[in-house]
Amino acid sequence: MNNILLCGVGGQGTVLASKLIAFAAMEKGEDVRTSETIGMSQRGGCVVSHVRAGRDIASPMLPKGSADVIIAFEPAEAVRNIAYLKKGGTVVVNKKAVKPVTASLIGSAYDGSEAIGYLKENVEDLRVIDGDDICEKCGSAKVLNIALLAAAAKSGALGMTVEELKSAIVKRIPERFHEINLRAVELA
Repeated sequence: MNNILLCGVGGQGTVLASKLIAFAAMEKGEDVRTSETIGMSQRGGCVVSHVRAGRDIASPMLPKGSADVIIAFEPAEAVRNIAYLKKGGTVVVNKKAVKPVTASLIGSAYDGSEAIGYLKENVEDLRVIDGDDICEKCGSAKVLNIALLAAAAKSGALGMTVEELKSAIVKRIPERFHEINLRAVELA
């Protein structure tokens, strides 16, 4: 069984990313269970998606300490969800911080560097992705989710190859967005 946790904030494409993982797993004949917690996502709040793929899956929710990979769209969200990571698991994290509304209101300086530092000290297999650079090269911030999925696929921890990701993109995303998303896969 492959256990994947995706976390970020509203508007980053976390839910679409989880749907692409689930689709690719179903294409291989695996059983899939997913669950999302989206809360105040439209207001910049937390979004967490659980994806479990394999056989005989009893629950869509990952037990703590069982995630093969955490795909974090934001550094603090990676830290907040680190208890789900299994020993020896992989974390793929976007290095750009999204300043929470509460930090903005009190004038707090948050750039994500402290969270990245914590991850470096506590995660054996950490991959920090410059999502802004990839998005800039593609000409759209909307490819962040695909870039993170591609980095996770390239790590070998996702349970999906890069070719399977490309196939899911072509089959599940409208054709007019294929080229830009496939470019993000290559740049990740």
